[in-house]
This record gives sequence, C-alpha cells and structure tokens, in this order.
Amino acid sequence: MSAKTVLAIGSLTLLLTACGGGKADMKNNEKVEQTSSSAVESNETMFLPDDLPNFLLKGNYKEMYAHFSQPLKDEVSETELAETAKEFTKDIRTLNKASDMQLNGFDRRTWVSDAGNKGLIGMFDPDGTISLIQIQELTSSPETDTKLSKHEYALPFEGDWFVFWGGENVLVNYHYEVEIQRYAYDFIQAKENYSYKGDQLKNKSYYAFGKNILAPADGTIVSVVNDIKDNEPVGVMNPNQATGNNVVIDHGGEYSHLAHLKKGSITVKPGDKVKKGDIIGLTGNSGNTSEPHLHFQISDGVDLFNSRSIPVRWENGLKPIQGETITATE
Repeated sequence: MSAKTVLAIGSLTLLLTACGGGKADMKNNEKVEQTSSSAVESNETMFLPDDLPNFLLKGNYKEMYAHFSQPLKDEVSETELAETAKEFTKDIRTLNKASDMQLNGFDRRTWVSDAGNKGLIGMFDPDGTISLIQIQELTSSPETDTKLSKHEYALPFEGDWFVFWGGENVLVNYHYEVEIQRYAYDFIQAKENYSYKGDQLKNKSYYAFGKNILAPADGTIVSVVNDIKDNEPVGVMNPNQATGNNVVIDHGGEYSHLAHLKKGSITVKPGDKVKKGDIIGLTGNSGNTSEPHLHFQISDGVDLFNSRSIPVRWENGLKPIQGETITATE
C-alpha cells in the first residue's frame, strides 16, 4: 500500500506502511518513504536502531552510512549526510526518545532534541538497516497543549488498542500541525506487531474491524452519518467523505468525534441520550482512511472542520502516545 493525504484525518500509512517510491533526503522536511531488504554492507561497528541519535551526535557518519539501505545511499551521499547532520546537531545536547513503533513489518522510531525544537525519525528493516532518516523542525502550541478538556473521558472501546497517532508533536501525531485536529488520536488493534491477519486487502482481516465503539462520557447525540461504504480493497481511500461514518456527541459544550465507523453499524440517532460506555457503533474503514481504525478527538464545536481540537483529559491520568498499547478498563 502507498498513500498520502494532505487532510490529517484518515491515512495511517504515512511514514509507516507505505511501500515504494519517495525521495530520501536529509536536506529538507519532505515526508520520505523507502523500504529495502538489502543487508548492511559493513558490520565493523555494532549498530542498533536506538543507537541512531548517538551516532549523529558523536559524528560517526561513516559508520552510520554503512548501515544505510542501498536505495537510501542512492539518494543521499556520505558527504551530504555529514554536512546535513552537522547542521542539524548544532546546539543539540541530547536526542530523547519520543516514540517506538514496530508494526506490519516496519520499525519506526522518533527522537526530540533537548530544546524540543528539532525531531529525528528513523525507519529500520528487520536486520537493522536504516531505510529512512528524516529530520524536522518542531513547533509547539504551549497556549493550548496544557488546556485539557473540562470533562474527563473514558477510552471509547473495549480491550487492548494500539496508539497509531497520538501525542503533542508532529513526529508522533501528524494531526498536530492542523489546529482543527491537533489533539486527535488514531487507534487500531494489533497482535504480534501486526494490525491484520490474512489478506491485507480485506477489511475482515483487520483486528479492529467490527469492534464495539463506546460513548466516552455521558452526553447527547447531535450528529450521525451511517451510510458511507467501507473502503475495500483496503488502501483505497475516500477523501471526498473524509470522516466517513461518524458520530458526534455533545458533552456540554465539548464534543467527541468518532469517525470511520462501519456502514450501517451506528445504533444511535440525533437527540438520543447516551451514558459512558454505551455502544454507539462498530469500527469501520469508511472515509479517508487506509485501514480500519478509529479516529477520536474532542472539539469545541459540532462541525469538526470548523472547530478547534481540545487536549483530552483522560480517565486515570492516561496520556496515550504513539506506539503504546492501552487497555480500556471497565
């Protein structure tokens, strides 16, 4: 599968499950996609994925370059690596782990500088080969990052779920750069580091598909869309109906948005009162989505595209971050 979207809601493939073309270039902030099964050409220096920031900070460019995949070497020379890395690491004392995600055969890790203004993304093949390296300037929104929702919300599902996108920078949450979805989450289910078993083009192969989605708090249903076809084959998206089948719940001036639900599965209608934990529908793959998942956010308005996203005050002090598996408790 290979997919990109300008609109933040939807695609899960960005910088993770995409296969094929894309330019690996450390000299800018393009989102890069590369995969390779080529072996590391030199084993003179021991290298593990978590060593990447230390190699950069210590200037071990030659050793690091030896662990680049061949497609990455074809795009970035050792000289370009050294020049760009020197500029990037200037004034950086440490690069701290932000997320760690192994899923569907990919290993994606991110780090943030001690000042919080620079980010590093690395993707690795199973043998440790570096298949992608990306640097990025980071911006923050301190005026809103700490202004949590006035209400407390429960996880809108049952059992164990994987945080695909979630956090307060674009490395771990690509929604972050778009104000209307800055604090949104994308949740999937995974087993043994895979989100599916069997034919990856079939919705029924995905662990998340058809699972119960719950009201995260008491409220009143204000909007429902329930008639949009689920995308199949998986990977073919519907950008014209970005949120797909969705439910919006009014929690008293704060609105939960639950998107990409399964066609015909929604059990509520506008005006209905719901209690926390009530089933409202099933996970689907409708709208601008590359695989079955739940898009969840709290906003200050009913219309997701004309409202501001609000940081979620989760029950039990939960703070989901990309790469984590979180468990909903009764």
